[in-house]
Amino acid sequence: MYEPIRSKSVHAMADADFPHRSREEELDIRLAGHLTALLTVTDELRALTPAAELDEGAEELADVITRLRGGVAPLRAAPSERVSDPAHIDSLHHRAHTLAGHAVVIATYRDDEPAMVVASQSRDFHAAALGLTAA
Repeated sequence: MYEPIRSKSVHAMADADFPHRSREEELDIRLAGHLTALLTVTDELRALTPAAELDEGAEELADVITRLRGGVAPLRAAPSERVSDPAHIDSLHHRAHTLAGHAVVIATYRDDEPAMVVASQSRDFHAAALGLTAA
């Protein structure tokens, strides 16, 4: 009454002949992504409010990203041309604080001491800039 199925089901498992990344490689990629985004925000802040701490932090971030990416240095965008109003600067500090927090979580899970230190220092710096720490 019914015609037999002559081809494989579309729901069958696909061939596994494509490369897979390990959990560690996936975490490296995610950590490098968060740190690269943090570096971009840091560069923006450096253009609007120059500070030695931001310069040092940006260089340390670039070094860790380069290590995570196998020696490939991160691309660094030129900061946008914006007026340095306090609300915009606060939003950049808030974004940097959030990104640094994400990076701390992943670096802690990976047990990556250098990335953990750089991300923690960045998170603390931006928390202080936002007034989130007890003085």
